[in-house]
Amino acid sequence: MESQVRGGTRWKRFAVVMVPSVAATACIGIALAQGALAASFSVSGQSFKVSADKLVGTGFSQYGAIDSGYTLDGKKTAHPVAVSAFRSASITNMCQSVVTPNIPLLGSVSLTLKAGGGGTPVEAENLYIDVEDLSADATFKGIDIGVAGKDLNKGPGIKDGDTANPYGFAQQAESATLTDVKQTAWATTAGTFKLSGLKMSLSTGVKECY
Repeated sequence: MESQVRGGTRWKRFAVVMVPSVAATACIGIALAQGALAASFSVSGQSFKVSADKLVGTGFSQYGAIDSGYTLDGKKTAHPVAVSAFRSASITNMCQSVVTPNIPLLGSVSLTLKAGGGGTPVEAENLYIDVEDLSADATFKGIDIGVAGKDLNKGPGIKDGDTANPYGFAQQAESATLTDVKQTAWATTAGTFKLSGLKMSLSTGVKECY
């Protein structure tokens, strides 16, 4: 079975039904280490943007959750997210950007990370992405929509430590291919993240991937 969708998804729509376009893409957090990241942590007060030419993933699953964290002035807060997970993912020409505002004497400072653009894509295993907003062209194979979260079996199940209802709405697919990806996320964890041609740059002002 194949399903093609193009569009953006925000939480108000997601609360009604998670359309397949929320299948979210791979992104990288500020800590770009190869190896397992923490299964549960408080998210920072900064979301980040990610773009990619293409993501090809196998063993896809998705469910709703809440990310607890802080604002930049230290207050506790929470963010509703669509957690998208892949057993494995290959990402071509990936860009991640995060902007830190109001730095004394400098104003805003942008951190940009790029990888997978030299012919060798980024490779990830057991990838979880906590997505707030996404747009892409998406094709799914073997998709099941409306699965109870606890019964996800085509891709990774609900991550340990996630604030998610195991009896709530979820969806899964044997594989997912997304092109022209643009997304905003709060967190990413992965068992392994291999970044070919990684380049990081800092610049003043607001300079984002899209």
